Amino acid sequence: MLPLIVLVGPTAVGKTGLAIRLALHFSAHILSADSMQVYRGMDIGTAKPTLEERRRVPHHLIDLVEPDQLFTVVDYQEHYNRVKAQLDAKGILPILTGGTGLYIRAVTQGFIFPSPPPNPELRAELKREAETEGPAVLYQRLRELDPAAAEKIHPQDLKRLLRALEVILATGKPFSAQQKAAQTVLPPNTVYLGLTRARDELYARINERVDQMLAQGLLEEVAALLAKGYGLELPAMQGLGYKELIPVVQGLAPLAEAVELLKKRTRNYAKRQETWFRREPVEQWFTLKTGEEEDCYEKILQYLEGRISKMSNISR
Repeated sequence: MLPLIVLVGPTAVGKTGLAIRLALHFSAHILSADSMQVYRGMDIGTAKPTLEERRRVPHHLIDLVEPDQLFTVVDYQEHYNRVKAQLDAKGILPILTGGTGLYIRAVTQGFIFPSPPPNPELRAELKREAETEGPAVLYQRLRELDPAAAEKIHPQDLKRLLRALEVILATGKPFSAQQKAAQTVLPPNTVYLGLTRARDELYARINERVDQMLAQGLLEEVAALLAKGYGLELPAMQGLGYKELIPVVQGLAPLAEAVELLKKRTRNYAKRQETWFRREPVEQWFTLKTGEEEDCYEKILQYLEGRISKMSNISR
C-alpha cells in the first residue's frame, strides 16, 4: 500500500503552497481536511485552492455539499475512505492536508463517533437557548453533563456544543464515552508532518490574508450567500469570515470593526489549532520562516523521500 502523507498546521502557515509543490514532485493528489471547504460557493472565506491550483494538482474533498446541507465528521470519513480507495487502486500517492484536526484524527486513527441521527426539534430548542442566553449557558450545561467532552470543545464553538448536547440528551450517555478510537497508533504507512511559524510572523500572515480575502471579494461572496437565503442559522455560515461580515452586509456593523474582529478570531483559532496538533502523533515538525521557505521545502522533501524509501524496502 502507498504511504499516506499528512501535512498539518495552523491557518495561514503555508500548508497549501507546500502541499502543491510536494504533490507535483510525487505526482500525488491532495485530499483536503477542512470542514469549511466542503461547502460550495464558499471559496474566498475558506481559502479554497484556486482553479489554477486545482488544474495543476487534483484536489479532493472540497465542494461536496451546499451550505444548507448537514455535513458531519462521519460524512467526511465516508467521502475520504471512498476517495482514498480509488487513489490506492490507481497507485496515486495521497497527501492529506488541512487545519481541521478532528477530520484528520477521524481518518488516520479510525475514530468512531456517536451514531444517533440528528434531532431537528432538540437542535432547534438548543439553538434558541443559545440565541437567548448565549453559548456560555450551553457550555456550562455541557460541563455539568460531560466534563470530559467540555474540555475538548471551545466555549464559543456552537456547532460542536450543539451536537454534543444533542447526543447526550438523546441517548442519556456522556458524549465523550460514545467516542473511541479504533486504534491508538497511526497505520505504519502514515507519514505525519507538522508545519509551524514564529507566533508574530504567523499572526502577521493571518492579518495579511484577511486583507487579501477582502480585496478578492469576500464581502461580495457573503452578500451572494445571503441573497440565496443562507443565514447565520446555518452551521456553514458560522465559519470565520462569514459570521463577522454578515452584519456588515446587512448594514448593522461597520466594515473596519468587523475586519478587526475577524483578524482577532482567526488568530485565536490558529492558536487553538496549534494546541490541538501538538497533542496529535506528529512525527516531525518543520518551522517555516519568511524568505527561507525554499530551505524548509528541501528539508521536508528530503525527509519524505527517506521515509518513503524506507517503507518501500520494508514492504518488499
